[in-house]
Amino acid sequence: MTDARLRRGRGSLAVSFFVQGVTFALLVTRIPAIQDRYGISDGLLPVFLAAVPILAGVASVGTEKVVARVGPGVVLRWAQPLVLLALLGVGAGSELWQAAVALGVFGLAVGALDASMNMLGVSLQRAYGRSIMLGFHAAYSLGGIAGASLAWAGAHWHLPLFVSYLPVVAVLLPAALVGSRWYTPGVAPADGAELPGGGETKGGVGVSFKLLLPLCLVMTFAYIGDSTVSNWSAKYLQDVLGSSEELATVPYNAYMVTTLLGRAVGDFGVRRLGAAMVVRGGAVLAALGFAVVAVAPGAWVGMAGFTVLGLGQSVIVPQTFAAAGRLFPGASDAAVARLNVFNYVGFLIGSPLVGALGDAWSYRGAMLVPMVLVLVTVAYATSFGSQPARYGGGHERPRTVDVG
Repeated sequence: MTDARLRRGRGSLAVSFFVQGVTFALLVTRIPAIQDRYGISDGLLPVFLAAVPILAGVASVGTEKVVARVGPGVVLRWAQPLVLLALLGVGAGSELWQAAVALGVFGLAVGALDASMNMLGVSLQRAYGRSIMLGFHAAYSLGGIAGASLAWAGAHWHLPLFVSYLPVVAVLLPAALVGSRWYTPGVAPADGAELPGGGETKGGVGVSFKLLLPLCLVMTFAYIGDSTVSNWSAKYLQDVLGSSEELATVPYNAYMVTTLLGRAVGDFGVRRLGAAMVVRGGAVLAALGFAVVAVAPGAWVGMAGFTVLGLGQSVIVPQTFAAAGRLFPGASDAAVARLNVFNYVGFLIGSPLVGALGDAWSYRGAMLVPMVLVLVTVAYATSFGSQPARYGGGHERPRTVDVG
């Protein structure tokens, strides 16, 4: 594969990550507005929030089988437009069942999108022979900042959801379709290659769940933390810390800004210090952020806590996907698809857990649970490897293929 094709593939995938960051931020930062538009009660809201990751997890499992036939690029090319159209549907409806349908489509499409997007990222990282996964997730964070800023503008000008969403979808949908022309899988697994834990690569056989389990737990804990920010930060600032609706859109934006900063320099840190050291440091910072949020006396201190939290969380998820690719180099698509399910397990647990604890106890106390869980990541950091080196421990560059 030529270097030019790799660069085009890397650039187009970064655009896809960016688009998804915008889309997801536009959804989660306007949850209070969506709740008001459809008359969703506080008791029913966790059910809607839980349905999206359940459907996404189902789609992620199915994506493993589809990708084995058509490749991750094809799945991503069609999943991303569906996610954008589903977002538009959320803003267009007025009845509760319409919100349920739109969010259901969003969940199914985003499961396929997340799995295929990270499959391509892991494959390209392996072709490059060095850490680049954090760069893709930095593009997602940049998109999240743009999306949260657009959400702030919508709340500030009291725009209907559909009016806020339509111009964004009108711009991003064609951009995603054009960019999809250059999706490039970096490495083709060799059938019959030996895998850690035994077995062969054909059909994903040999992806040992026992070996993958520590990474699955880390992914779950990371997304419990992330879902706490995305689903509850706006309501926490507004209901607990007494901010305005407009100001309540800011914490997610601040979280995404520091997530972007952490990911922008994270690949360099992994090359110099090793993935395990970077993940340990990130987990400690994230726990500190949750602690600040839990004790914050007002909105501005709360936003400072979410800001620190973003810096810590920034490195954990990308490095978890990358570690799965290293652990099963001959079946990385299957490993990523299975690991990606625990992204949604984290969302499924995190959002209702915080809501239930908040109602039964206090929302301040609820913030201590993800704090403790993210600290557990420190114990599992050895699963990420300890040597600061190129992909695969600094040995020879993996075999690449021409897909043209």
